[in-house]
Amino acid sequence: MLITILLLLFTVVVLPIVSFYFGTPLTNEQWDILIHASYLVAGVVAYCFVVGELTMNNSQVDKLWSIVPIGYTWYMTWLGGMNERMVLMAVLVTIWGIRLTYNFARRGAYTWKFWSGEEDYRWEELRKRPGFNNRFVWMLFDLFFICAYQNTLIFLFTLPILTTLAEGTAPLGWADILLAVLFVGFVVMEFIADQQQYDFQTEKHRRIKSGEALGAYEKGFVDTGLWAIVRHPNYASEQSIWVVFYFFSVVSTGEWINWSIAGCVLLLILFKGSSDFSEEISSRKYSQYKEYQKNVPRFIPNPFRKKGSVVS
Repeated sequence: MLITILLLLFTVVVLPIVSFYFGTPLTNEQWDILIHASYLVAGVVAYCFVVGELTMNNSQVDKLWSIVPIGYTWYMTWLGGMNERMVLMAVLVTIWGIRLTYNFARRGAYTWKFWSGEEDYRWEELRKRPGFNNRFVWMLFDLFFICAYQNTLIFLFTLPILTTLAEGTAPLGWADILLAVLFVGFVVMEFIADQQQYDFQTEKHRRIKSGEALGAYEKGFVDTGLWAIVRHPNYASEQSIWVVFYFFSVVSTGEWINWSIAGCVLLLILFKGSSDFSEEISSRKYSQYKEYQKNVPRFIPNPFRKKGSVVS
């Protein structure tokens, strides 16, 4: 886990720097907007760190994950003169953000005490591990990974919206509409996956609380619906959403690889590490989870997989 974290911290510095050498260089207008928006990111990092350390709830970034991209994209759109493609992209991010905020809110993430609410169970698990159970080490982890890395990543995967201000960009066209449809389609898929998991966990905990027989819920984890196709349909959808968002920059600039690619690449790396950690915990908690891992792919559906019972 430590190696993964160090790799992520390294890539969040190196990859964006390297990516700036791809494609058409930024214009002065793009640089100005980038710098102004960076001040917002710095403020969010400081807020998450200070509040997280004072309250010992290190999920402050989680509370803002679905909210700040809306602010970033509309702020850059406003500074960029509200051109059509930027407005379309900002509207799509708003749709994504509202949906994800709703899902997070119903799990108890937001309360009138804005600093409290549900904390990611993985942070509590990680705090118990050797090295991370040292208070000073955990504070550094909170600052550099939870707050700085994740907030920087959030900002980076919104940056394709800024490529629309490059010189000689293509006008809004059919390709943008196709990407918008794909974007919304993946948001719907993510909603369905989250709803299936929410329904499963809600019913499981209701039965546990009432003392009823668990039946199909005894295995402890959802493996039906979209979860029978891939182990993390919500993660797969989230990654797809931001890859599609990057392709708006491809349509805009005509360059398959341009300086804004770092965000979606880093997101793919993050979800690989995040799912590794989640599955490590799940395989310890649930006896049938390893069988589920053998039978169902992680992110990408396998059309040649034998159909039938996912977990025997």
